[in-house]
Amino acid sequence: MRFELPDFRPEERTPLVEALLGIIRQLADRVAELEETTQQLRDEIAVLKGQKPRPTIRPSILLTPTPTPDGTGAGRRRGKPTRPKTAELTIHHTVTLHHPELPAGATLRGYEAYVVQELLIQNHNTRYLRARYEVPGSASVLAPFPAGVVPVAGGHFGANLIAYILDQYHQAQITEPLLLEQLWEYGIDISAGQLHRILTANHESFHQEKAEVLATGLAESSYVGTDDTGARHQGKNGYCTALGNDLFASFESSDHKSRLNFLHVLQGTQRDYAINETTLAYWERQELAAALVEQLVQGPHTFVGALAWQARLAALAITDERRVRIATEGALLGGLVARGVSPELVVLSDGAPQFVVFVHASCWIHAERPLAKLVPHNDEHRAAIAHVRTQIWELYQDLKAYREQPDEARRPVLAARFDALVEQRTGYPSINGVLKEMRDHKADLLRVLERPEVPLHNNGMESDIREYVKRRKISGGTRSAAGRRCRDTFASLKKTCRKLGVRFWDYLQDRVRGLGQIPRLADLIRQKARGTPAANGQAVPV
Repeated sequence: MRFELPDFRPEERTPLVEALLGIIRQLADRVAELEETTQQLRDEIAVLKGQKPRPTIRPSILLTPTPTPDGTGAGRRRGKPTRPKTAELTIHHTVTLHHPELPAGATLRGYEAYVVQELLIQNHNTRYLRARYEVPGSASVLAPFPAGVVPVAGGHFGANLIAYILDQYHQAQITEPLLLEQLWEYGIDISAGQLHRILTANHESFHQEKAEVLATGLAESSYVGTDDTGARHQGKNGYCTALGNDLFASFESSDHKSRLNFLHVLQGTQRDYAINETTLAYWERQELAAALVEQLVQGPHTFVGALAWQARLAALAITDERRVRIATEGALLGGLVARGVSPELVVLSDGAPQFVVFVHASCWIHAERPLAKLVPHNDEHRAAIAHVRTQIWELYQDLKAYREQPDEARRPVLAARFDALVEQRTGYPSINGVLKEMRDHKADLLRVLERPEVPLHNNGMESDIREYVKRRKISGGTRSAAGRRCRDTFASLKKTCRKLGVRFWDYLQDRVRGLGQIPRLADLIRQKARGTPAANGQAVPV
């Protein structure tokens, strides 16, 4: 709903009129919000009825020429390579061609190279005749298979086929029914049950490597980004939490989201509880009763596993829900520090309260987003929104420049500019509310001043977790606990491989065959974090 408020002369703007105008603007914001919600519900109803929702029509980019680096005209076509296409290809086969009917007197002057890329896809079945020997006085002896012929999850399927199935499902995101039909088309004799077992069973080695990636990534990082999104399981709504940075990525699905759940995600499969300085500081911030803290610090300070910690709480007769939650959150934080995670680890998020642990940093994109969603009432309101947004992005650019070249002398200047930005009043409650929210999170938004390595936005994790959004749209959700766990594990390993410069296909081939030529991903994370070359094996660059 859009309308224009009439203009008032200065003498007509009495306190009552100003108050009424503020109420009208708040109501207009609320109406605009409800209209947007109504349209979203209509779109959902249309989808459930098998109809198409209202399309989102964006401006055409064809009318906007791509500028050249010097800004003088249209640049090269997007996606056009800037180097010879075959410059870095490995040549597997060379064929020399000669003209079949040469004219008289022709002289060979050399050869002109022409490279053709091809992909060989065919089934290849091997029958092994295993010799059986009778040994006097003992059982018979059967000839063993060659190395890598019968993988753990393979049975009668080769390592290359298993790696292909895992790659198609987790990399190309092909659903099980379509993948089954594809394999049948290739001449592979496989059932739906066998395919499902290859995708979900006997992957403990991959799960273990994912756990190593998470533990090493947290220990070697000065900051991690995090985000969550919906991930349905067994027909019920759930959530997936993503963690990572430029070293690694880790995904974990759960039935709910909370700070306790986020700490469980950070801990991984093993639960460690500890009472140390980090624990005590957290309990103090959460205002846990001093008498209760005194009880908890008397006795053992480390507990392995949830059962041991719950037994400790029961022995102290701590049963109040809030006290149990705060005590458990603090002990989990202490357990992470006891493992080697730095208490100064920065957690970068969109500002959701469950992520506020250790040292927290907020995303500027999410902080400014409410202003972009406001529906202006009139030209004055539109100009006020544009003015504030311009101030925010100008400060953002200066903070970005500071991050690239930190200067201690600029910190108080940038902090003062932030204060001037959020303390201003525009006469519009909707804009003032956004500025107040930014003022309340000043320390989180200005974290870059003291920790320049921390990004100003959380776009990296939003990009990583888009994997789950696409998977949700394609498959809907998981049906078994094993399938859910494998989805998290292989998504984590695939994203981590990409960040470390390892081809996921080569990684799968190496792990399924048990070659060990590609180092453990945790070792590659340590080497990249510390700037040291790989000690064992050589990762294949992307």
